Amino acid sequence: MSRTGLSIGGVCLAIALTASSAVLGQDPNPATPKDVIFARKTLMTSVGTNMYVIDGMLETGKIDLVAGRANAESISAMLMAFPHLFPVSTNLWQANLKRDPATDTLADAAIWESRSFFYKDAMAASKYAFDASRAQNVADFRKSARDLRQTCDGCHSTYQHKD
Repeated sequence: MSRTGLSIGGVCLAIALTASSAVLGQDPNPATPKDVIFARKTLMTSVGTNMYVIDGMLETGKIDLVAGRANAESISAMLMAFPHLFPVSTNLWQANLKRDPATDTLADAAIWESRSFFYKDAMAASKYAFDASRAQNVADFRKSARDLRQTCDGCHSTYQHKD
């Protein structure tokens, strides 16, 4: 397994263990809202790192199917976990504040106001990434990767503050 695969696997395992402990009520020190925000920003950074590789392939037209599929597979798995990192306690965005880039959120209240749509968008993006990870040819990879990029951009424009 690659170093990226190990780090992504480690991030996903840590998130899963934190979530399962909290759900089962076994964690005497549950994650604070800022801890959860940090975890989701870390996960989104990993999604972005993988997506930048795919975007570069699309922009240059130099598609490396093996590498692109691996990046897309990582993105798909991470996006399945992503919407679960938005408990109501992390709805902390306030205008005109100096923000800590690691622990302050840019998430818009629309995430919690239309939770089912946010979840559906994340699952659609995960599915496009999965389809790209299973593409048998460049044309199919390109289509799924473009659908993924479009879905990511739509989600960011809907659910992320730009200040």
